[in-house]
Amino acid sequence: MKKVGIAIIGLGTIGTGLYKLIMQNGDLIRNKSGINITINKAVDINKAKKDELNIPNSVFTTSVDEALNSKEVDIVVELIGGTTTAKNVILKAIGKGKHIVTANKALLAQYKSEIVPLLVSKKLELGCEASVGGGIPIIKTLKEALVGNKIHKIIGILNGTSNFILTKMIKEGVSFKEALKTAQKLGFAETDPTLDISGGDAKHKITILSSLAFSTEVDINKVFVEGIEKIDKLDVSYAMELGFVLKLLAIAERVDDGIIVGVHPALVSEKNPLAAVNWEDNAIMVYSDFLGKSMYYGKGAGANPTSSAVVADIVDIALKIKSNYEYNPKVYSFFNNLKQLNFEESNYRYYFKFNVLDRPGILSKISGILGNHNISIASVIQKEVEEKNEYVPLIMLTHRALEKNVRNAFKEIVNLKEVKDKNAIIRVIDD
Repeated sequence: MKKVGIAIIGLGTIGTGLYKLIMQNGDLIRNKSGINITINKAVDINKAKKDELNIPNSVFTTSVDEALNSKEVDIVVELIGGTTTAKNVILKAIGKGKHIVTANKALLAQYKSEIVPLLVSKKLELGCEASVGGGIPIIKTLKEALVGNKIHKIIGILNGTSNFILTKMIKEGVSFKEALKTAQKLGFAETDPTLDISGGDAKHKITILSSLAFSTEVDINKVFVEGIEKIDKLDVSYAMELGFVLKLLAIAERVDDGIIVGVHPALVSEKNPLAAVNWEDNAIMVYSDFLGKSMYYGKGAGANPTSSAVVADIVDIALKIKSNYEYNPKVYSFFNNLKQLNFEESNYRYYFKFNVLDRPGILSKISGILGNHNISIASVIQKEVEEKNEYVPLIMLTHRALEKNVRNAFKEIVNLKEVKDKNAIIRVIDD
């Protein structure tokens, strides 16, 4: 039986879940993997955690340094969250020769290029499965199961909070504010939900996934992001009439010798499997050359799914370091040098909603502007109103067009005197 010692740094939701999982299923892990995970140190500034989890005096500590200096600790599991303190802990741990497991998506998205070379220089391993998709083994899939495939595109529903809100709007016809309030009440959204609803959380995750999928550096500051805060329930309703559902998608796509990475709301065809991913669930669809299209689905957050992924990383690293394996720095290398293109170079179909005066000639005027920007209309819906000269919603679906052209046309159209506010532009995903 191979024994591996770990230090859990941070006993919040995930850290507590991890401690409970190892205590409860330790025998199962040993029997299935041949690895005996021993929690040598559990660190938290809240001393009440010791009694809450019944942690032995010899294991619990409030000192990170005590844990990092322990010779019995092989793997440091960073579950603090945030970036500054967490980064310092990881860098110190690497300096002490400890392997790293983390669920910290923000840290990896921003500082992976700084952390990984230090790990490689000391022949240390990094496990980060829990940083994206909770318990969905997407990182292991990209690194191992799809190692023989060239990946063309990733489309993911990577934020459970946003997906819960949009599902609530779709299924119950409520407003964004009402859906958010329910999500907060049920614990699916934070008191300050900005990171989730703005697309920031999904941006961290797609940065990590795209760097792995394309084996290239991805600059998080160049990742386009647009949240769901402005989604109107009318757009949700019109989308359903057209055979689509609204989702917040994170998309990374290889285009010639470059990549385009972005997060934004999208109309997803009801025929697409992603359309059926509801409530707080996550899913990632991967398009590759030999396997083709494959989807990975499950719980994207929470103590239990995330703890499950952390344990998988611990066992994976333990199986390597407790055997006569040859360290392979290639798994951490970015051998491609792909240019990260501006999102304006992307190409989609589009949904437009314009609130226009119900007067002759307005459709022709808008169509003319779209034509001038090389945008072809696929279909048009104009809602009738009882009284003349009222503003009415004009709904348009386009054929594929360049994002840059669409933005310019949209700006020109909304400045027309016949067009009122509360207009919308949403990208469309068919396949």
